[in-house]
Amino acid sequence: MEPATSRIVVKFGTGILTRLEGNTLDIPQFRRLTGEIGEAIRAGHQCILVSSGAVGAGMMVLGYQQRPTELPAIQACAAVGQTRLMRLYQSLFARHRLHVAQLLLTHQDMDSRTRRANARNTLETLLSRGDTLPIINENDSVAVEELKFSDNDQLSADVAILAQADQLIICTSANGLTRSGDPNDDPIAEVTDLEAARALAQASHGPLSVGGMTTKLTAVGTALAQGITTRIINGRDAGSLSKALRNDPVGTKFYPAETTSAMQTASQPSFYDN
Repeated sequence: MEPATSRIVVKFGTGILTRLEGNTLDIPQFRRLTGEIGEAIRAGHQCILVSSGAVGAGMMVLGYQQRPTELPAIQACAAVGQTRLMRLYQSLFARHRLHVAQLLLTHQDMDSRTRRANARNTLETLLSRGDTLPIINENDSVAVEELKFSDNDQLSADVAILAQADQLIICTSANGLTRSGDPNDDPIAEVTDLEAARALAQASHGPLSVGGMTTKLTAVGTALAQGITTRIINGRDAGSLSKALRNDPVGTKFYPAETTSAMQTASQPSFYDN
């Protein structure tokens, strides 16, 4: 069981931040999601947000109706959209008396001992204030991994490890991991054997996002290996993030090895339960 208050990394995917019918940000979604994070911080949790959406925000400004396929154009959209994204977050979190702090990271930052230590120290300082939310994205104008492959899924796992988080919550447009592969079906509530669950993953993704359930499970595996409990939830369902932040049943919850061993000792027979 997670502590009454904990350090939580929340990842917002592109699919829950942009309108389904076009290349614009979904402002009501932003308003609701920021409100749910604000509620968690007031309850005493320390939160870190890993947010996609910069490319989608820049597409409208630069006149793209569909996500471009050429990397320089994608990076240009990200460069333009990142400022718009942060202005929106700043405005909405101010309603909850919270400041926002932008951190742009790359996997090279995580691999460098000095850069990694600097990033960790910055996060610790920001979180110690109690009124400031770190918002992290990949530095898309110089790095390409998350742009091309995983929509910040892997970055969110790396950040959770960097911050020594208690939990990682990946918010996407799927209900969680399902037996059928249909993202709209009821999710598997708990997974204690990630390798067995990988066969259920689907690599599909939306028109503005990249990756899919396969990349999310890769990120889940990274976090679990460091003892970080992880959830995949539907960020478009009102209240789902609040439930996850309260540790109520929602989406699919993945347990690290030591927790799994304890559950198996308690004679829980299946690798997943509804």
